[in-house]
Amino acid sequence: MKKLLVICGPTASGKTALAVACAKALGGEVVSADAFLVYRGLDIGTAKPTEEEREGIPHHLIDVADPQESFSVSEYGSLALAAVEHIFGRGKVPVLCGGTGFYLNAVLFSHAYGNAPAQPELREKYREILEREGTLSLHERLAAVDPESAALLHPNDVKRVVRALEIYETTGKKKSEQNDGVTPRFPYTAVSVDYPRDELYARIDARVDAMMERGLVEEVKGLLARGVPASAQSMQAIGYKETVEFLKNGGNLSTLSDIIQKNTRNYAKRQLTFFKRTRGLIRLEPKPLGALCEEVLSRYEQQ
Repeated sequence: MKKLLVICGPTASGKTALAVACAKALGGEVVSADAFLVYRGLDIGTAKPTEEEREGIPHHLIDVADPQESFSVSEYGSLALAAVEHIFGRGKVPVLCGGTGFYLNAVLFSHAYGNAPAQPELREKYREILEREGTLSLHERLAAVDPESAALLHPNDVKRVVRALEIYETTGKKKSEQNDGVTPRFPYTAVSVDYPRDELYARIDARVDAMMERGLVEEVKGLLARGVPASAQSMQAIGYKETVEFLKNGGNLSTLSDIIQKNTRNYAKRQLTFFKRTRGLIRLEPKPLGALCEEVLSRYEQQ
């Protein structure tokens, strides 16, 4: 039977290590579901798993896009579904791993992201607002008319913020009220490690400190020097956008680190809100990796 294992949850909850351990035990391969791991050259700020951390397990949907390109959820869905079918076709288990809820849902469910047709003139209007007022202004506009959708979208997720605004302006209905005809594509077991909030935040802060030590600022400088514009979709990732502002306006590294930590914690809150709606999600208590992997495999085999 074609059955997926899904390891999801907020940033810094240990998804990658757990996915690799489970894939090794199952003879599986990892399919990333992270909106910024798709970009080549965004390594430190995305906590992209190194070759050593991958432990020889094939990882799909990492480094598939140039950082100057835009990359949509529909593009991700097409590539990820092809990877999943290819893994199944070789008799292996796809382990879908990530924290970008819309990417996970693009694989798990067949549905449309709103039924309204695209409106180029509206997108141009919102593009001008973005350039003039920034991402927060767009997100605030969405929050005013569709707070439910806004709660699920990061302000930097400009494409989907604009799409939700477009749907509202075109149809007069909230995107969150639309029935997108959600249908599961595959049987799956979905798990998330449920850290206490203060422990999760401590893990986030430690991760950001490690990113700074590894050279996040230098990585961003290198991307800009290569011609990646500050306005590129890739550079809206948490850590990158703040570093661009730091490089432009100055300041000290300690303040930059504090800002990235705060924004990452806020993002984790939104991730937790999103995953509460995941059908059948099993929340697991934190424990050593080996014991956690055993519990996940047991759940996968039982369902």
